[in-house]
Amino acid sequence: MDFAHDNYPSYETMYNHDEAYGKKARRTLWNVFWIMLAITIAELVVGFMAPGKGWTGALWLKIFFISFTLIKAGYIVMAFMHLGHEVKFFKYVILMPYIVFMFYLIFIVLVEGTYAGEKGNVTRVDQVLVQQQINLRKSHGHGAAHEAAAGHEEAPKEEAHH
Repeated sequence: MDFAHDNYPSYETMYNHDEAYGKKARRTLWNVFWIMLAITIAELVVGFMAPGKGWTGALWLKIFFISFTLIKAGYIVMAFMHLGHEVKFFKYVILMPYIVFMFYLIFIVLVEGTYAGEKGNVTRVDQVLVQQQINLRKSHGHGAAHEAAAGHEEAPKEEAHH
């Protein structure tokens, strides 16, 4: 299919841009592409290396991925959504709610993201709650003397078969 004779003016003519502006715009887009590609490859390399090196769960690894993801998001917003050409106030009005929300999500991931329900893998809040439950049981007389007196027999212990 040939579009050379379709009676539409070229991009530069339609938008009153000369060829130099078109080259500059394409160069900017290619620069953003190469930067984002390099960041993505770095993330993939570190991600593939992390389990073998024992890095999974390291704080620096979380910060690495969060930082690189935010850099990529910033490039997308500034270049492809044209926010980079706006006045500073408008940039802040658009970006501040997202920045606050991102910091909140980062806080949740770093503080609460370690809990997996496994014994010994609990947060300080979980430890406090468990201690409060133990103290509550003790204060209500749910100790061993109470259980024996109330008819709560201990289940018979099975002998280990060797």
